[in-house]
Amino acid sequence: MSAIDVFTVRDLRQRSGELLRHAESGTLAVITKHGRPALLAIPFDQHLLEHGVHRALALHLLKAGQVSLVQAAKLADMALEDFLDLMSTAGIVAVDYPPEDLEQEIKIALS
Repeated sequence: MSAIDVFTVRDLRQRSGELLRHAESGTLAVITKHGRPALLAIPFDQHLLEHGVHRALALHLLKAGQVSLVQAAKLADMALEDFLDLMSTAGIVAVDYPPEDLEQEIKIALS
């Protein structure tokens, strides 16, 4: 998933199919008018249906690497521990280390 797409109001007329395809693939989009954000397009997916707008937005932004774990929990208006549980049910991993980095972290933790 890419971070966030940006479309202008004019793009909506000319590239609406592209916006729809990106939303279907799980990409957030900001629609601007005169260079200023006017709308936020959030994919209508299972996260949105199950958890609501704030939590779905927090999950999308976290997965895209646009916010930290703590920022996402605040956006979702949840305690960090509860947000970690939400991430687990949504299939989003909290720690995404490459195997070699994880091995190094484990060695440091055990020493």
